[in-house]
Parts: sequence; C-alpha cells; structure tokens
Amino acid sequence: MIRYAIFGAGGFARSVMPVARQQLAASSELYDLAFVVDNASSAELNGQPLYAYDAWLALPAAARFANIAIADGEVRRRLVERCRANGIKFFQVQAANVVQWDDVVIGEGAILCPFVTLTSNIRIGRHFHANHYSCVGHDCVIGDFVTFAPGVHCNGNVHIEDHAYIGAGAVIRQGQPGAPLIIGRGATVGMGAVVTKRVAAGVTVVGNPARELHSQRQSGA
Repeated sequence: MIRYAIFGAGGFARSVMPVARQQLAASSELYDLAFVVDNASSAELNGQPLYAYDAWLALPAAARFANIAIADGEVRRRLVERCRANGIKFFQVQAANVVQWDDVVIGEGAILCPFVTLTSNIRIGRHFHANHYSCVGHDCVIGDFVTFAPGVHCNGNVHIEDHAYIGAGAVIRQGQPGAPLIIGRGATVGMGAVVTKRVAAGVTVVGNPARELHSQRQSGA
C-alpha cells in the first residue's frame, strides 16, 4: 500500500484534504490518505484517518508521500527535513480547475488550491502554497517555502525570495524585464496591501501603498 498524508489539522490542512482526495481518486494504485500531526487527539478528522507522526510511520507501506499543509514556511522547512530523514517523499496537491499555461516549473510539495492561476514562464521553488483564487503572473520567480494566502494577485516580473508570506488579497505591482520587483527573504506582506516597490528581507509591509509596519507606528499612522 502507498501511504499519502496531509501534515497538519488546521483550517488550511482541512481545506487541502478534499483536493488531495479528489486528485488521488483517479489513481489505480492501492493507497491510504490520512491527516498526520504530532499529537493526534482522535482517530479521524472529517472522515479521514488521523495519525500521530510516529504511529503513521509505523504502519506498513510500500512507499510514503507527504504534503505539508501548514502556512508557516519555517515550520514547513523543519517538517520537510524530518520527513527526508525518514525516507518520506513529497507529492503535489493541485485542484482540477487550476489554470497553468506555458513553461511553468514548480518544485516539489506544492499546494495549488481551487481557482489558482499560473500564467507563463514562471519558476516556483519547493513547498509553495497558493491558496484559493491566487494568481502568479508571467516571468515571476518564487523561492522555497513561500506562502500565498487567498486572493493574492502577483503581477508579472516579480521575484519573491524564500520564506516570504503574502497576505490575503494583497496585490504586487508588475516589475520590468531585467528589473523585477523583489520581495525579500522572509518578508511579510499584510492582508490587502498594495506593493508598489521593493520589500526588504525580513520586514512587514501593510497598507496602500504598502509601507513598513514600524514606520507607520513611528509616524502615528
């Protein structure tokens, strides 16, 4: 038996599970699909088996595949390392109605929720999350462990570095060929923010136009 798991039991994991279930239903292989968390408090969740990590690992399996449905990119990274140490591979969860056009390359372990659009000539790193109704425009480059909350609109020629978090409804202005708009490593773009210029690594920006959060506090905004 092939064992597949969605890691996490929060709202996002519970939203991803039906997508994974629908995706695997077309498979002819014998498989099991379950939630996995560190400390399982019950035997099932929303009709799917729920296992603690060690208990799932102890089940007999011909192979194991996981998808980490946890929004925090650093938590995802740690869980990926843990899985690798135990020989667990990763699978992509992709809704049937995702729109994906020409020359889109995506790293392992991505989650592409319903109504996501990926246009053309895009490079996306490992363990990317694109929540419902998010869009990635042409010629974008997205790093590892990047998270898009629902309804993010990332226009063309944008580079988003590893571990960035883009909040729900945020809009990122289009960059230019050879001069992309850059969202730095570990940056956070707040919900509904409109990003019109580079965001430095590790900072949080909010508002329209987006500004660093501490700058707004200092100015009394």
